Amino acid sequence: MFRIDFHTHTFASKDSLTSPQALVRAARQRGLDRIVVSDHNTISGAQVAYALDPELVIIGEEIMTTRGEILAAFVTEEIPAGLSPQETIRRLREQGAFISVSHPFDRWRKGAWRLQDLFDILPLVDAIEVFNARCLFSGDNRRAQEFAQQHHLVGTVGSDAHVAWEVGTAHLLLPPFSDAEGLRRVISRGKPQVRCSPFWVHFFSRYASLRKKLYNYNR
Repeated sequence: MFRIDFHTHTFASKDSLTSPQALVRAARQRGLDRIVVSDHNTISGAQVAYALDPELVIIGEEIMTTRGEILAAFVTEEIPAGLSPQETIRRLREQGAFISVSHPFDRWRKGAWRLQDLFDILPLVDAIEVFNARCLFSGDNRRAQEFAQQHHLVGTVGSDAHVAWEVGTAHLLLPPFSDAEGLRRVISRGKPQVRCSPFWVHFFSRYASLRKKLYNYNR
């Protein structure tokens, strides 16, 4: 069985300072077999991580649409932020990517989804994220799990790691796969291994964002 974390970030995300090298090293130390490197609206960090360890790293992207965030794996061409969910999904489908929905009910996230907007895209996605280790309220993850069960959807789980030591906090046990189509075939057999990150991990992200803003301001 593979141990896979579907949701991780590098310093290519505006709210992380984690280098691809540190992310890869932490994932290997924790015994993970695959990680989806899913930086915000870019695949540049994932490409660097993939070059370091192509067996471990799946190139992904977390994309902000006009309605909420999409979480994609096996991305070959970067998708810009600010498109409609339907256009974002169309572009991902064209490249054969695996498509999930980030933390759909997290009330503290800008990228959370309104229920009607989520219903509009359900026929177009492969999964939804049913557990995100950075959700502050356990009820938000529970609501995602119940929603998936009610609508016969499969789920992804992820640490949403912005700091290297978070990697693997939440991951799935899955039969081996090698590409997006293989992942679609086995995702329903996933066994979640999850725990929540402490609330104060969000301070690291806030610090990273402020540090980058100050650096750009002073340039």
